[in-house]
Amino acid sequence: MPYSDSTTVSTPPPTTVRRGAPAAAPGRGPRNRGSWLRLTPAQPLFRARAAQRLAVLAYHGVTDPRSFGAQLDRLRRLANPVSLEAVEQAVTEGRPLPPRSVLITFDDADRSVRTHAMPVLAARGIPAAAFVIAELIGTDRPFWWHEAAYLARHGGRARLLPGGPPGRLLARLRELPDPDRRRSLHELRVSADRRPPHQEQLRPEDLRALRSADIAVGNHTLGHPCLSRCDDSTVHTEITAAHLALTQWLGEAPTAFAYPDGGYDPRADAVLRRLGYRLGFLSDHRLGPRLPVHPLRISRLQVDSTTGTRRFDTILSGLEPAMQRWRGAVA
Repeated sequence: MPYSDSTTVSTPPPTTVRRGAPAAAPGRGPRNRGSWLRLTPAQPLFRARAAQRLAVLAYHGVTDPRSFGAQLDRLRRLANPVSLEAVEQAVTEGRPLPPRSVLITFDDADRSVRTHAMPVLAARGIPAAAFVIAELIGTDRPFWWHEAAYLARHGGRARLLPGGPPGRLLARLRELPDPDRRRSLHELRVSADRRPPHQEQLRPEDLRALRSADIAVGNHTLGHPCLSRCDDSTVHTEITAAHLALTQWLGEAPTAFAYPDGGYDPRADAVLRRLGYRLGFLSDHRLGPRLPVHPLRISRLQVDSTTGTRRFDTILSGLEPAMQRWRGAVA
């Protein structure tokens, strides 16, 4: 979603579109893709297979509580919602989770997780986990990708960044080594003719409220860099500084981590092990085994609170993610 003067909710950083990927057929765009996939003979087969897998759903903000509630009602009928603690226990005991287990997670955790998601989840008795960007807690700063897009639209320039649409600039920012990314953000701030609007973030007391409502709080690094573009020292600092801050706010150390760029990093793995983390989550749009083989590399399915229930079914079954991988392989 473009960042406008009135934007206050979090959206995930835009995903990269594979060049040469086939265009969607008429009437088969993202909004109605689930309508036709759900009716294919493959859907029952994928649903049966998914019953023996672990589905971890990765949301960002909740912009539509009514649609989100419909998704949760669907989960209660089709699946077995589990908590982060249950996944940790399964790993510790070496005992697979029950069939059709689903864990709900939120990355970045803007205020809508507190204001919209928490009451909808609590009303249905469904647990979840929220992975927070520690340096934003208690501030009114926007997410850096929102800020960069806004600044670029208002005259911001940086030596290492191209002109053109904000999406192109953001893609380049993610490709830069982390010191260059931070330096480029500073140049955008200095050169833009307007400052981005404030975005109220979660406060420490909100984190404790989430935990009391059965929404576990996890580590999503200090400032949400792309870890693969960071040097060893930055990887260590991003994880440990966030870990210490969360421990102070919560009164206990977090034990779960979500990779901010969605991809596994072995250096982060080493830091997490030293700090006693039990779970780590990717953003690879896949189902995983009911007993995670690699607890610090657990797959997740990408979903949005506005996703219709028909498409939601095809994501939950793994059919739509499989189709996306197949289309990417043949592109």
